[in-house]
Amino acid sequence: MKKILYFSLGSVTFVLGTLGMFLPFLPTTVFYLLTAFFWLRSSDKYYNRFIQSSFYQRCVEEPIVKKQITNKGMLKMFAMILVVFLIPGLLVDNTIMRITLAIVYVAHVIGLSWYLRKPKKVKMGLGEPND
Repeated sequence: MKKILYFSLGSVTFVLGTLGMFLPFLPTTVFYLLTAFFWLRSSDKYYNRFIQSSFYQRCVEEPIVKKQITNKGMLKMFAMILVVFLIPGLLVDNTIMRITLAIVYVAHVIGLSWYLRKPKKVKMGLGEPND
C-alpha cells in the first residue's frame, strides 16, 4: 500500500515538474527532486529510469548536484524567479509586501549565486594521496 502511495505521489510530482518546464510559476527542480524521492521508495525501475532521463539530468543533476550551470542558465533562472515574484507584487497594492518580495528576491539572487558558484568539494577516497 505504501509503495502505491509513493508511486502515485511521484507520478503527480513528475507531471507537475514537466509542466513547470513550460509554466514559469511551477518549480521544475523541486518537483523533480520530489519525484526522485517518491520513486526511490516505491520502484527501483522507475527511479533509475528517471534519474537517467535527460529531463532530470538537465534540471537537477547538472545545475544542483554538479553545479554546472552556465551564466545564461543562471540569468534564465533569475528571470523566471523574478516573474514569479512580480505577479503578486503587481496584483496586490501593498507597499510592505512589495518591499518584502524585493528583499526575498535579492536574497534568492545572492544565495543561489553564492551556492552555485562555490566550488564543489571533492571527497578523498581511501587509496588516494592527501596532496
